[in-house]
Amino acid sequence: MERKEVLVSAEELAQQKKYIQKIRAITDTLRRAPLALVDTFGCQQNVADGEVLAGMLREMGFEPTDDPLAADVVLLNTCAIREHAEKRVFGTLGELTHAKEANPEQVIVLCGCMAQQKRIADKVKESYRHVDLVLGPQAEWRLPELLYGVLTTHKRAFSIDDEHGRIAEGLPVRRDGTVRAWVSIMYGCNNFCSYCIVPYVRGRERSRDPEKIIAECRELVEAGYKEIYLLGQNVNSYGNDLPIDYDFADLLSAVDAIPGDFWLRFMSSQPKDATPKLFDTMARCTHVAKNLHLPVQSGNDRVLKAMHRPYTRAGYLELINYARKVMPDLVLTSDVIIGFPGETEAEAMDTVSLVREVKFDALFTFIFSPRPGTPAAEMDDPVPRAEKQKWFDRLLDVQNAYSAEKHASYVGKTLRVLVDGESDDADYPLSGRTEGNRLVRMKGDPACIGSFAEVRITDANTWALYGEL
Repeated sequence: MERKEVLVSAEELAQQKKYIQKIRAITDTLRRAPLALVDTFGCQQNVADGEVLAGMLREMGFEPTDDPLAADVVLLNTCAIREHAEKRVFGTLGELTHAKEANPEQVIVLCGCMAQQKRIADKVKESYRHVDLVLGPQAEWRLPELLYGVLTTHKRAFSIDDEHGRIAEGLPVRRDGTVRAWVSIMYGCNNFCSYCIVPYVRGRERSRDPEKIIAECRELVEAGYKEIYLLGQNVNSYGNDLPIDYDFADLLSAVDAIPGDFWLRFMSSQPKDATPKLFDTMARCTHVAKNLHLPVQSGNDRVLKAMHRPYTRAGYLELINYARKVMPDLVLTSDVIIGFPGETEAEAMDTVSLVREVKFDALFTFIFSPRPGTPAAEMDDPVPRAEKQKWFDRLLDVQNAYSAEKHASYVGKTLRVLVDGESDDADYPLSGRTEGNRLVRMKGDPACIGSFAEVRITDANTWALYGEL
């Protein structure tokens, strides 16, 4: 678990810049700028990784496109958390056979968490022979070198070595949008929850230097970004591996001190590393949004132990009570898994009772999905899916009622909203988020996009608020 050889050296990064220049020398000779499609699946960490991959491709001379048929390079940045995400990626790979037939020179790249797994790489090698390059998260900083090899040798390449994982600072970034920015503060995970593949594909926890993070956030604020997300597989454990006495609460305080008009958010969190110091810091900081996503996963202690979640139901409730004490207006969300192997109906209902007790603002809910290579995938799981669905539906009924009730309480109030784009609702054409991260669809002038605005809430349902500027 120890921190070792964390940083990619300046010499190694310089080598990748040379490969960027070599590819740029090729693309500059073409009659038109080549196009690259970066298609990201999964979490916000993947989104941040995808922006770095897009940044490197831009420096190589590629312009962005959303059309797989027009793209000269198609890069699928994948997720391995659930089976559904995996099936979507394989479906997309199947569809890309048509693009490859139309353009045999097209290069197809599979990267991200899913690509790091040997069983996936072997399947791609045998059954998806139109895929040219496969690389895991630990090798993504080497994209220029690996892509250059494919372009010049026309041979397939696979880079999925089981690595501890390192940090590559100073890579180019092409951000999606100008309102919200993702900042990775650490990578990897040491928790090894029994159902989760992430520690196996993302490597061990490694924290970025705080000064690097603070400087990046300052640049984003000065560039006009209004919302910054600090990202990690478990942001609460930030700093545990640093050679200095510095934790996540210290980092929040430092970023909060940056002058400007912006909201600061973070994800994902682990209850075992959430502390009163963190909640006190959130309460004190003016830029930190009073919004906490703290995954509980189960409300039953035996199931939590089987999940290898190192806290109890009572311990979780103690954390929530303290957080709400120091932040009375806290908007609280969580993750829940129903139907973990061996879970009984009574244990599942313990989770429902916890939801009744906490009254979350919203939940991200899942029926257990076995991930090959994790301990939970080998556990006896006698309960049929149809029975788990019944438990799941009961959970949803309870949570949806709370969400609708809490949203209804906003009607008639005026809230500060970050207007971040257009919606797909013709009656409420603008979209935004409150400080508590509640979705707002609204009427108003599109010129407000990208700025904070006062919005009067006129209606609500389970999923969103509705209002007018």
